[in-house]
Amino acid sequence: MIAQEPTLKNRPEFINVRIKRQNGPGQEPYWELHKIKYEPEMNVISVLQRIAAQATTVDGKHVTPVTWDCGCLEEVCGACTMVVNGRVRQSCSALVDRLLSDTPDEIVLEPMSKFPVIRDLMVDRERLFRGLQRVKGWVPVDSYYDMGPGERQLRDTQEQNYPLSQCMSCGCCLEACPQFLKIEVPRKEGETDEQYEARKYAEYDKGFVGANAISQVMLFNNHPTGKALAKERLDALTGPGGIAACGNAQNCVAVCPKEIPLTTSIARAGRATTVHAIKKWFER
Repeated sequence: MIAQEPTLKNRPEFINVRIKRQNGPGQEPYWELHKIKYEPEMNVISVLQRIAAQATTVDGKHVTPVTWDCGCLEEVCGACTMVVNGRVRQSCSALVDRLLSDTPDEIVLEPMSKFPVIRDLMVDRERLFRGLQRVKGWVPVDSYYDMGPGERQLRDTQEQNYPLSQCMSCGCCLEACPQFLKIEVPRKEGETDEQYEARKYAEYDKGFVGANAISQVMLFNNHPTGKALAKERLDALTGPGGIAACGNAQNCVAVCPKEIPLTTSIARAGRATTVHAIKKWFER
């Protein structure tokens, strides 16, 4: 049954917002309850702005403003991902009227659980971008001089690639994935920046790369210029934390805000890596 938005008669006067906060990396999280005046056509970001402005809990305690991350506010940048009422999603497109129709008592906001918390609702998504580095998720460019027109793409190829190109690296698919587990690497005393980065990336590279990176492999391996690195990308997917680590739970495709066919990409990647492995065996 589709939830109905609040009508003029049943709109609340105030909104209760329960927020899971954390003062810094590795510290203990705690809950705070806030109350703000209801306004029509609010989203979760505007709710957080009202809470930051008053900086007072429901029992009158003055607190530091809640920290969160956002950028475009148009579901394009992917920065404002958080868990809203138990479901990972973009907070800029999470409309309060819809949320109150499902859970009229309160709105519950939590940071993503698969990434280290920086503060409150802001998390460190560096591992997500490290995954894109592992699979070389880009189009290689030798120079910027005019090399003439590129290879033409068939319309079917364009239509297959376009949905994959909409990925905004928001992390929703990784938060919902049971195979993508949290990796938090604390810094050791006396460790240099270079030593810490090397140790952290070594840990990241052991974990599952995730549906977003697998889908980007399929996008760039199907690109006229990007396919120059196709073998290197497939090598990355056949290594530790690659395609074999996927359990095919299909949670990723269910929560993707852009409705990207992630499971289709995973299936295509599975076939491509198998063919790639067989070819490598015969080439030995």
